[in-house]
Amino acid sequence: MAIIITDECINCGACEPECPNTAIYEGADDWRWKDGTKLNGKVILPDGSEVDADDAQTPISDDIYYIVPGKCTECKGFHEEPQCAAVCPVDCCVPDDNHVESEEVLLERQAFLHNE
Repeated sequence: MAIIITDECINCGACEPECPNTAIYEGADDWRWKDGTKLNGKVILPDGSEVDADDAQTPISDDIYYIVPGKCTECKGFHEEPQCAAVCPVDCCVPDDNHVESEEVLLERQAFLHNE
């Protein structure tokens, strides 16, 4: 399952540099598939859709830091626990019940994002 940042976020930014997939962005910032990954140019995502990894995507939140579910691996393949949750001073990085995924799916995503 992906991690979500709740509205208790105080916008401290502690989580952003900890993400090995660059899946965390400041509120209102555009995001890109290529950020922090080895994706480049036209790519076919695991769901079958085609995107340009270099194109800016619409922010998920305008107010607080947010996590892109399609880039979140809960740090599987990198760390034993989600690093955003480990460093969050207000415990607002929590499992996202709307994106429940198995460890296998998360590891496949990690391999996809990093061409492994």
